[in-house]
Amino acid sequence: MTILVESFAGYRRITLNRPERLNALTVEMAGALSAALDDAAADASCRALLLTGAGRAFCAGQDLTAIVGIEPAGIGQLLDHYNPLIKKLRALPLPVVCAVNGVAAGAGANLALACDIVLAGEGASFVQAFARIGLIPDCGGTWFLPRLVGAARARALAMLAEPVPVAPAIRP
Repeated sequence: MTILVESFAGYRRITLNRPERLNALTVEMAGALSAALDDAAADASCRALLLTGAGRAFCAGQDLTAIVGIEPAGIGQLLDHYNPLIKKLRALPLPVVCAVNGVAAGAGANLALACDIVLAGEGASFVQAFARIGLIPDCGGTWFLPRLVGAARARALAMLAEPVPVAPAIRP
């Protein structure tokens, strides 16, 4: 199962569960996550969500092995699965807390940024890795980044693809 859902008193924990691939996203995984969000929203006893990743990473972004051999037009169709997921996450009528353990890269970083609250463990890092493969941020990154870090910092993060470690980000 690529998504694990556990119910607790008042909340659900949704875990991205592909630790052998650093929880890299696939279309199937996005569908399972979307269904888990629908189920949580329909459950009157669920008042919050906790989103996290299994193993040593939160999410390494799109699983690039899933796009090997796909024509450029097909990549656009593949990525079209993520926009509705981010919109659904933002429209949920309950708060979503993201617990980032390890790396949150590319679409994984933007998935975290789409949540209401982001908590990052020691050693966690965020990276807009898109420039490394000749792309611009997807999964809402071009919208979230400037609003969270300012336009100039967002451009630098998107163009340079340098990781932002948590420790310097939280120092006064």
